[in-house]
Amino acid sequence: MSTGLWIDGGWRESRAGRDDFAVVDPATTKVLAHVVDGGVEDMADALDAASRAYETWAETPARERSTILRRAWELMTERSEELARLIVRENGKALPDARSEVAYAAEFFRWFSEEAVRAHGDMRRSPTGQNWIMVTEEPIGVALLITPWNYPAAMATRKIAPALAAGSTAVLKPAAETPLTALAIAELLAEAGLPAGVLNVVCTKRSGELVGHALGDTRVRALSFTGSTEVGRTLLTLAAQNVVRASMELGGNAPFVVLDDADLEEAVDGLMVAKLRNGGSACTAANRIYVADGVADEFTERFAARIASVRHGNGLDDGVELGPLVNESTQRKVAELVDGAVRAGASIAAGGGHDGLPGYSYRATVLADVKPDAEILRHEIFGPVAPIVRFESDAQAVALANDSEFGLISYLYTRDLDRGLAVSRRLRSGMVGLNRGVVSDPAAPFGGVKQSGIGREGAAEGMREFTELKYTAIPFH
Repeated sequence: MSTGLWIDGGWRESRAGRDDFAVVDPATTKVLAHVVDGGVEDMADALDAASRAYETWAETPARERSTILRRAWELMTERSEELARLIVRENGKALPDARSEVAYAAEFFRWFSEEAVRAHGDMRRSPTGQNWIMVTEEPIGVALLITPWNYPAAMATRKIAPALAAGSTAVLKPAAETPLTALAIAELLAEAGLPAGVLNVVCTKRSGELVGHALGDTRVRALSFTGSTEVGRTLLTLAAQNVVRASMELGGNAPFVVLDDADLEEAVDGLMVAKLRNGGSACTAANRIYVADGVADEFTERFAARIASVRHGNGLDDGVELGPLVNESTQRKVAELVDGAVRAGASIAAGGGHDGLPGYSYRATVLADVKPDAEILRHEIFGPVAPIVRFESDAQAVALANDSEFGLISYLYTRDLDRGLAVSRRLRSGMVGLNRGVVSDPAAPFGGVKQSGIGREGAAEGMREFTELKYTAIPFH
């Protein structure tokens, strides 16, 4: 596949004169490909292309935009296995996870192909009776999209699809660890009929420099970022200089609460998904496991047995359920968190370490006897580690779950629906999985509260992040 910059509908080399950067296979630690390292000049060219394309694309009938996005869904579905294997090679996740990601990512093209023809607006009569108030949603303009490495396909389509459906144009800057999937999606959209300049992709190892340049350009009217809260704060400061609309999907540190009346087998099944989906490298991953004291021993025993049976290896190998982490620094961070927790008194109920595993792997791990104030509970682990904490009452569970600067998602298991809804209302998070280990759905508004972000992705709300409201006063006759 091509590994250049995708600007104005074609591949090109960088005008910055930098050396290409390497993309490494996390399972083998060998170089998978070299990708063109874009510079400020290339970002400027991408913004030029997006700006030129905007006027025409914004006026393109919604049905035409819809047809292109629908065709992109069809192409992505047809090539799902090829894309899944590409994701495994540059990201490291197990092939079943990659297949699931591609299916999820493709659905954003289908969902927003349907939303494209449902642009919202309304007509109201002024209380004075003198005029009509016509409210329309207009394309916002050029959008800067910044995506992380953990879901290289889904995080890209979750931003690209609503931006294009709304009639806006975009420049995508993918993570340097996983640029190949983004480039493949750009090529796929071109094949689906997307006009030149509507989507541009600039890969780089110097994100700060290029993003700073883009946000200093007054033509950029929207920023959609998925990544850490720390980087998000910096981007919000930059976006404020030109009053750029910012949609931020930031960090998470999800609590997983098991009440004393929960179906333990269902709760274990849910936690296996909520913790190990994507190898734990997800903002939605369950990182703080709170279990009622009366069932904690049994739950820990059942969960540890399941974790101990997980098959590790190269994500492309048959039967592998857990592949390596994305790079050495992530592996080192996970190991340090586990070691610190053990020094603080936690015990390893299953797993631990990475000896004998390929590449940047870390063995799926269960930590028992974790204290409620343990340091590991303050971190977004981004790895297959589950610290278990006991609690004595629903009120204590809610207090522990809410004791975080993050508020993306919470998980809760109970057999009592009324009790579950009562506890859910008290959990300070943008999403709740009630007796479910997965909540992501293109038709649902994805996002958090507190320092987990601003705005929503998916659903009708996702497209509104790329539109502006316009009010037109019309005389009443």
